[in-house]
Amino acid sequence: ISDVLGVEVFRQIVGGQALVGSYCKFSNQGGMVHPRTTVEDIEELSSLLQVPLVAGTVNRGSDVLGGGLIVNDWASFVGLDTTSTEISVIENIFRLSGAGGGSGGQLGAQGQQSNIVTNMRSSLIDQLS
Repeated sequence: ISDVLGVEVFRQIVGGQALVGSYCKFSNQGGMVHPRTTVEDIEELSSLLQVPLVAGTVNRGSDVLGGGLIVNDWASFVGLDTTSTEISVIENIFRLSGAGGGSGGQLGAQGQQSNIVTNMRSSLIDQLS
């Protein structure tokens, strides 16, 4: 992985689980880990990755984050059973809800992404209602 992608690789377990891809999610803005991850492990991972981390769940308490959450730097998708509290934690840790526009009435890239997310969210809610 290190040779092909040209990145630094760390060997780690998350919440006592070896399948780290199923029990944690990261973006350039933040990360979420298995709810049984110790505070020491969260702090260690946070300092290695240089992003804020939080322990959490999706889909009404599922600790398998990979089975219910997809996230990048400007949007996330969660399972239908995900509660509003879980969504709020996800939006906060990945900094998805506070995008602002540029000056002079023109939207910057972050504002355009915010509009895309808002429109997508509205259409999904309309479709599922």
